[in-house]
Amino acid sequence: MTQKQMAELLCEQGIRPTTQRLAVYDYLYRHRTHPSADTVYEALVKKHPTFSKTTVYNSLHALVEAGLVLELAMDTGERHYDADTALHGHFHCRYCGGIADFSLDERLVSQLIPVGFQRKGRGSTSAASVPIASK
Repeated sequence: MTQKQMAELLCEQGIRPTTQRLAVYDYLYRHRTHPSADTVYEALVKKHPTFSKTTVYNSLHALVEAGLVLELAMDTGERHYDADTALHGHFHCRYCGGIADFSLDERLVSQLIPVGFQRKGRGSTSAASVPIASK
């Protein structure tokens, strides 16, 4: 996705495409590693030394609120971010800290939703500690 396409996507979602927001979204789009806000900041400050942690956190919040990014609440208390908003889930490795995607069947997920509830968004932000890597 080009910078122009990203800017148009942000505009479509009602977000002003500032340099900071575009940089954060571009990083998440190109790095499908489920980074934390600190990881995003550390990566971007090298190219954009004027970026602050607050700027990155605010950009992430705006992207999450617009539905362009998923916020994953890990059992460690740390939040991670994912630009893939398609329906999928996440496993969190308790040994290496890595996060792996897994596919979800739309039909089956719809059947699991209790009567009177609606699923918010298209992605699953659930995570579980599983041994993906060995010690």
